[in-house]
Amino acid sequence: MRDKLSVQVNSEVGELEGVIVHTLGKEVENMTPENAERALYSDILNLNVALKEFEQLKQVLQKVTKTFEVGDLLGDILQNEKVKQDLILKICKPTDDCEVAVYLSSLPSQELAQKIIEGVVLKRDNLSRYLSKQRFAIQPLHNFFYTRDAAISLFDNVLIGRMASKVRERESMIMEAIFDYHPGFKTSTLSKEPDDNPCHKITLEGGDILVAREDIILIGIGARTSPQGVDFIIEKMKAKNKDCHIIVQELPTDRESFIHLDMVFTLLNRDECMVYEPVIMQPNRYKTIHISIDNKKVKICEKTNILDTLRELGMDMKPIYCGGQADTWNQEREQWHSGANFFAVGPGKVIGYGRNVYTIDELNKNGYEVVRAIDIIKDKVNIADIQKYVVTIEGSELSRGGGGARCMTMPVRRKAVD
Repeated sequence: MRDKLSVQVNSEVGELEGVIVHTLGKEVENMTPENAERALYSDILNLNVALKEFEQLKQVLQKVTKTFEVGDLLGDILQNEKVKQDLILKICKPTDDCEVAVYLSSLPSQELAQKIIEGVVLKRDNLSRYLSKQRFAIQPLHNFFYTRDAAISLFDNVLIGRMASKVRERESMIMEAIFDYHPGFKTSTLSKEPDDNPCHKITLEGGDILVAREDIILIGIGARTSPQGVDFIIEKMKAKNKDCHIIVQELPTDRESFIHLDMVFTLLNRDECMVYEPVIMQPNRYKTIHISIDNKKVKICEKTNILDTLRELGMDMKPIYCGGQADTWNQEREQWHSGANFFAVGPGKVIGYGRNVYTIDELNKNGYEVVRAIDIIKDKVNIADIQKYVVTIEGSELSRGGGGARCMTMPVRRKAVD
């Protein structure tokens, strides 16, 4: 990569100029029903089916933008011996197993990248290891194809996620190393050093953070992102002397499909958004809070909902309803399968799961031409000729992992939006 790509994301819908994905691998198969819950899954995925569905997403992205693979980027930086040893040290520290570190150090860069993601099987070469109930010395990163969570493009910086679950901590380590050391990217990372004090529990994940405009950030708090995580972002914005608005939405924690804000709210266009009505639009016990930062001074007040707050800030958004408006059962079923989770490749140009038929129909009623991913891949349709569209990818298996198109993409650069 000769030219550095400057990270710049000032909206959710600007024309996409670069995105990072991670194609599913053996790490997804390295799971059993017994350890699925620990891996944050409610079921195990069929890799062959999920991989075919993911390839649809990836091939569509390759048609419209520069697309990078985590494994390739990681392999690149591991050619630097110092980066390699530092990352191995971080990864192996929790295991307290020096032999694993020695083994990893012996591997060439691309194979090492693969092992870091897929996991390292525990050698049963002494009694303690023989008796261990663990299968892996280095656990597989089952969730890494959700690249959105571990690193977040926030204006010209990359905010490194502080994952709510320890099983995902290595994802953040990898993404931080990529943006700190890969010669192809120009940016600086914003991260928080580990803090053992439970009173200062900072967690933040990318599914909860949406950049609405160059001065507006939306953040969900709940199961994965804590109020302390929002406080951390506030302090970073103050340190950068960045005047901005942060709209915080409390999320329910009683259902795993509500784990992130982008499971109930995503931006589709300059003036349109996808909403799961029961959480976003209806009066309930979940607060919407407006935080303004002006000349490093912070003001906080409670608001009615996200859309009213955006309207007050000059963004008048038309809601389009996940599951349609006719039947709450359809809303619930389709939200469960990431029906509100869309990824924009440009204003009014989005990707989502075709299985959510009522949501797709609602988009179509609002002027979005429905295009199957397979028709784009086979060059039956040129989406460059379509002004406003929703690309539907297969999602019978991927959706069971608990995320959609936005979850599986980490944009690094978008064009400015009028």
